[in-house]
Amino acid sequence: MRFRFATARDLYAAYPTVAQEMRARPNDRPVLSFCRTLLVSRIPEEAITFCAYILPNRVAVWWGHECLEHLSAALDEFDLTMLKHVHGWVSDPSEYRRGILMDAALMAEQRSPGVWVALAAAWSQEDPQRPSGYPRSAQVNRTARAVSTGILAGLARVALADRAAALTGFVAMGIQLAEFEASRYS
Repeated sequence: MRFRFATARDLYAAYPTVAQEMRARPNDRPVLSFCRTLLVSRIPEEAITFCAYILPNRVAVWWGHECLEHLSAALDEFDLTMLKHVHGWVSDPSEYRRGILMDAALMAEQRSPGVWVALAAAWSQEDPQRPSGYPRSAQVNRTARAVSTGILAGLARVALADRAAALTGFVAMGIQLAEFEASRYS
């Protein structure tokens, strides 16, 4: 299988800002092995962040959506509405739907889990308003950051006794999606 990044070091090289988000230092282990190690580390939440970066943007947004759907009892009506918009965008990633997500997310009174995943979707495509000479940054992936933030904010609403199981399940889902994506392009 061919992953977007062969090793953790490759991912960190593509997105140097990930080093600001995670304490774990990269090495030459394969990405999924590194991710599984993070899950059993002192800071297992870093596995969520790492998964958000190893997945392609649209898949990462879907993963964020699915994780939050599992936490729907902990979300308010506004978050659930945002997730419906995200679902619509994943099904049809048109500029029109992206605009709806961007407007709704930016107008939100607070940055809640559903809002973060909506922002991830809105930021996952190139900005058509960007001037043609404006450089594309390979150093920041706002989509991965927003997906990670949304999932972690959702996990913070889970009872402490249930949090580890939810986190493990979410990382397992992220790994499964990464394997599926890699098999599609191998």
